Amino acid sequence: MTLTKSKYYFEALDNYPYSLPDCLEALNYALSYDPEDADSLCLMGRIYSEMLTDYERAKMYFEEAMQCNVSNLNTPLHYIKCLLDNEDLDEAEKLINYALKIKGIDKSRILIQKSLLFEIRGEYKKALEPLKEAKKYSYNQNMVDFLKSRSKFIKNKMVKTKKSKK
Repeated sequence: MTLTKSKYYFEALDNYPYSLPDCLEALNYALSYDPEDADSLCLMGRIYSEMLTDYERAKMYFEEAMQCNVSNLNTPLHYIKCLLDNEDLDEAEKLINYALKIKGIDKSRILIQKSLLFEIRGEYKKALEPLKEAKKYSYNQNMVDFLKSRSKFIKNKMVKTKKSKK
C-alpha cells in the first residue's frame, strides 16, 4: 500500500456513506493508483450493494476484491451481506464456510450472517445454532446483548409460525 493510495482510500472511507460524491471521487483516485487493492474494491462493492442496490455490479467488485486478496478480512462480511440481500443463498453459504476458515476474521459477525441465511430459508431452529456459537467469539457486552436479542427475535418467529400452521 503506497502512502498516496492510502490517503485516498482513507478519505473515501471517511466520506462513506455520508458524502457519496466525495467518497467516489477519492475511491476512484485510490483505484487509479492501485486497481487491485482489495479494500478499495470492497468499498466500491459496498456502494453498489448498500447504497445503489445494484447487486450484480456489487458482486463483480466483491469477486475482484476476493481474487486480489483472498485473505482480506473486510471483503467476506460485506460480500456475504450482498449475496443474502440478492437471495444468492447457495453462494452465500459457500462464502460463509470459507470465511470462517480465514485467520483473524471476526467469526461472531460471520456466524450472525450464517444465522440470517438459515432464517431467510425459514430454518429457524438451525438459525439459533450459529448464534449460540457466536457467543464463544464475542468479546464485548454489546455483541452478547445483540446475540440474545436476535435469538429472542427468531424464537418469536418460530412461535408465530407454529400458531399460523394450526
